[in-house]
Amino acid sequence: MRKMLFMFLALFMGGVCYAQLKVQHLLTENLVNPLSVDAPVPRFSWQLTESDKQNVMQTAYEIKVSTEAPAGKGKQDVWNSGKVSSGESLYINYNGSPLQSGRRYFWQVKVWDNYGKSSGWSAIAWWQMGLLTVADWSAKWITPGFTDNSPLQPSPLFRKDFHLDKKIRSATAYITAHGLYEATINGQRVGDAYLTPGWTSYNKRLQYQAYDVTALLQQGNNAVGAMLGSGWYRGHVGYDPTPNLYGKDIALLFQLQIIYTDGSTATIVSDDSWKSSTSAIRSSEIYYGETIDARKAQPGWATTKFDDKGWSGVIVQDFPKDILIATINEPVKQHETFKPVRIFKTPKGEQVIDFGQNLVGWVKFKVTGKAGDTIKLSHAEVLDKPGDFYTDNLRSAKSQDIYVLSGKGEETFEPHFTWQGFRFVKVEGYPGEIKPENFTAITLYSDMKPMGTFTCSNPMINQLQHNIQWGQKGNFLDVPTDCPQRDERLGWTGDAQVFSRTASYNMNVHNFFAKWLKDVAADQYSSGSVPHVIPDVIKRKGSEPGGSAGWSDVSTIVPWNMYLAYGDKRILENQYSSMKAWVDYMQHQSKNNLWNTGSHFGDWLFYSVNDDNDGSSAITSKYLIAQCFYAYSTSLLVNAAQVLGKTDDVTYYKGLLEKVKDAFVKEYVTPNGLISSDTQTAYVLALQFDMLPENLRQQAADRLVVNVRRYGNHLTTGFLGTPYLCHVLSRFGYTDVAYKLLLQDTYPSWLYPVKMGATTIWERWDGIRPDGSFEAASMNSFNHYSYGAIGDWMYRVVSGIDTKDDGPGYKQITIKPHPGGDFTYASADYETGYGAVSSHWKLEANNLVLDVVIPANTTATIYVPVKEKSQVTENGKAVDTQSVDGYVAVNAGSGNYHFSSTGF
Repeated sequence: MRKMLFMFLALFMGGVCYAQLKVQHLLTENLVNPLSVDAPVPRFSWQLTESDKQNVMQTAYEIKVSTEAPAGKGKQDVWNSGKVSSGESLYINYNGSPLQSGRRYFWQVKVWDNYGKSSGWSAIAWWQMGLLTVADWSAKWITPGFTDNSPLQPSPLFRKDFHLDKKIRSATAYITAHGLYEATINGQRVGDAYLTPGWTSYNKRLQYQAYDVTALLQQGNNAVGAMLGSGWYRGHVGYDPTPNLYGKDIALLFQLQIIYTDGSTATIVSDDSWKSSTSAIRSSEIYYGETIDARKAQPGWATTKFDDKGWSGVIVQDFPKDILIATINEPVKQHETFKPVRIFKTPKGEQVIDFGQNLVGWVKFKVTGKAGDTIKLSHAEVLDKPGDFYTDNLRSAKSQDIYVLSGKGEETFEPHFTWQGFRFVKVEGYPGEIKPENFTAITLYSDMKPMGTFTCSNPMINQLQHNIQWGQKGNFLDVPTDCPQRDERLGWTGDAQVFSRTASYNMNVHNFFAKWLKDVAADQYSSGSVPHVIPDVIKRKGSEPGGSAGWSDVSTIVPWNMYLAYGDKRILENQYSSMKAWVDYMQHQSKNNLWNTGSHFGDWLFYSVNDDNDGSSAITSKYLIAQCFYAYSTSLLVNAAQVLGKTDDVTYYKGLLEKVKDAFVKEYVTPNGLISSDTQTAYVLALQFDMLPENLRQQAADRLVVNVRRYGNHLTTGFLGTPYLCHVLSRFGYTDVAYKLLLQDTYPSWLYPVKMGATTIWERWDGIRPDGSFEAASMNSFNHYSYGAIGDWMYRVVSGIDTKDDGPGYKQITIKPHPGGDFTYASADYETGYGAVSSHWKLEANNLVLDVVIPANTTATIYVPVKEKSQVTENGKAVDTQSVDGYVAVNAGSGNYHFSSTGF
C-alpha cells in the first residue's frame, strides 16, 4: 500500500469570522420551481454558503412544506420534518401526507452547521404536482376533421373560443401531441420551449408539458390554438428514413386548469367542440426541412376576433393516456444567436452566408418582396476544396427551408418543426441585396445549465474545449444524438456512453440522462439486449438490432457515470433491472465465460490505412473488445448492487467478474503479457478495466507507450479506445506521453481538426484531409461529439477535479492536477450539487501556484505537485513537504486555498 501524508488545515485562517450561514439554490427533483412533478415522493436539495469560514459542514436540517406561501403557522402545513441530524443536503425525500394532482406546494429549509450556527429559514421554493392518474385527464385526444391526402402533410391548426366569468388567480395548461406542437393563447405563444413534447419511446412513454399561462388569460372572451408538425412521431426518421414509425395520425391533447380568485375552478379541454384547419406550413420534416407559404397564413387564427366558420370540426380519438408522463428534463430552447461573419459568392456563383460557427438550430430572416416570391435556404457544415457549397455528407437529408412570400410588406420567417446542423447557408431567390442585419442564426438545444469551464495557456486546446462544448450543445437536443445534420440524428448508445462523463462536466445533464435512460430501459429487448439507438427507430419486424459491445453497455456505464457525477442513488434504482438484464444477456451469449459471438461495431472509426501493405491499420479484435466490456459492465453492476444493498447480487456477479477476466487472459494474453491484438485500444481497454493480473499491468502500459511512439506519438484509437487512452497513460506514469498525444496537431489527433478550422468535434479524425479533400460522404459528420471525450481527462487530470467513488456527487472531492506539456497554466471550475469547486494552477518564477475552492458541506484531498526539493506553503504558511509520487496530500474542508510549491 502506498502511504500518503495527510495534514488537517486549521478551522480558522486569519481572524474572527462574523459571516452568516445561508441556504440557497433550492431544488425539487433537481429543478428550480418545477411546474409538473409526477414523482409521488419528490426530493429536495439545497446548498450551504458561508463566505468567511472554512470547513463548514451541515449537521442538521429542518424542512417545512405548505400549500400556501410562506410555509408556517396557520398556513396549512402538510409536512414538517422536525430537526433531523444529518449532513445530507441532496435528494431528501418528502415524507408527508399524499400529494394531490395539480396542487402547488411551497417549501423552506433551515440548516445547522458544525459551528453550532443556524441559517434561519431559506427563501421560499415551490413545486407543482403533475397529473398523476389517467382519471386526472378530462381532455380528449383530437385529430383534424378534414381529409388531407397531400403527401407533404401540411401542419394542421386547432382552435377553440371560450369565456371565463371571473378574475383568475392561476392557470396551468397541460399539453402533449402525437407529433410536435406549438400552442397559443389569445395570440401569444405558450412557453419558450421548442420541439415539444420532445422525443421518447412514444408507444410506451409520452411526455406532456405544463405551463403557467395565468398572464395570457383574461376575464371574458379567450381563444386557444395549437399548430402541429409531424416530427419524430410520423415524419421520416432513421438512417433508412421511414415515416409513420409510431403512427399515421397527428393529434392534440390539451387541458387548461383555472383557479379563480374566489377559489372556484374551471377546466378547458380538447374535445369535439374544437375546430381545425390547415396552416401556412405546407410541409415539415426533420431531415428535409420546412416549407412555409405565407399566402396561406390565417392571421389572428388563435385570437378571439378570428372567424372560424370556414373551419372543419375535429375527430375525438381514444388514444391511450396511461403512457403519459410529466417532463422531468429541461426542454429544448433557443440560446445563442449568430450574425453573418461573411457573405460571399462561391466559385460556382452560389450566394452563401458564413455564420462562423458550426451550430444546430435555424435561420431567421426578414425580407420584402412580391407575393409568390420563393426563397430557399440550404444548409451545410463546410465548403469543398474549391470553396463551393457542400452537402453530399447530408445524404438524403435535404436540409432546406423554403419560404413563399405573401407580398404584404416586410415579412419575417423561421421554421417551427425542423432544425439544421450548419455553419454555411446558401440563399436562393432572395429579392434584393443580402444584408447581414436581415439574417440571424439561432441555436437550439436542451436548456441544460452550463456547469464547467476549462481554460489553459494553449490557444489550440482552448479551441478544442470550445469544440467539445459546441458538439455537446448541438447534439444534446432532447436526446443525445450522434449528429445533427444528415438523415440520422439518432440517439446512438455508443456515442452517448463514451461522452457521458465529459458531458456532466460541461453541462448539468442529470435530468437529461435520467429521462433518456428510462427510454433505454423501455426499449430494451426482452432478451436483455439493448438497441443501437434510443428511442429505437431502426427495429424491424423479426429483428433486434442491438447487443453490440460498447454500445449496449450504455445501460450500465451511463447510470454509473451519472451516479458518480451527481450522487443520485435513484438513477441506479431506476436502471438496476436494465443493468442486470444486459449483463445477463452477455452471460447467456458466452461459452465458458468467453463472449465471442454476435455482431459488434468494434473500435469504430479507428485509424486505418488504405491499401494497408504493412499492417499499419490499428485493427482490434471485436471479440476482445466485447470481453473487456463484458467485464466492465459486470463490475459496474457489482458497484450498483453494493450501493443499493443487494448483497446476493454482489456475491454472484463478483464471482462472474473473476471468471470473465480469467477467460480474457487465457484467450487473448500470452504468458509474457502480449495482447493478441497489439493495438492501443487493446492495451487501453485491458488496463482501464483491470483485465490483467497486477504483475502484467505495468508491462502492458509500457507496450502501449511503445505503440504510441511507433506511430510517431499519434493515437490510433476509435470510438471505444479513445475515451480511456490518456487516463490509462496517466494512471501508469506516462502523463508526459498523454500530453504529447493531446498536443499532437497532425493526423490522427485531437488538434488536427482544430488546425483545419473546426468549430465542433468531427466524426472522423480526418473528415477533411490535409489536401482539402473529404472522407467518404456516406459517413462524414463535422459535428459528432464522441472524440470530445478527451474533455474528461482535461477536467479530471490536467486540472485535477474529481469525485471519490465513495463520496459521489463531489461530497468527497479529489484535487490532483497534472502539470505538463507546454502549459504554463490550466484552470477549471465546476458547479457541483454543493456549490462551486475550482482548481487553478500556474507556473511562475520557478513556482507552481495552485488555487483551490472547495464548497461547503464537502471535504477534499488536495494533492499539491512537488519536485524533489520543493517547499510548499498555503497562504504563506509552511506545509510539511514529505511527498509521495510527486505530491503532498492535504485533507481539507470547505474554503479557498492558495498553495505555492517551489522548484518548478
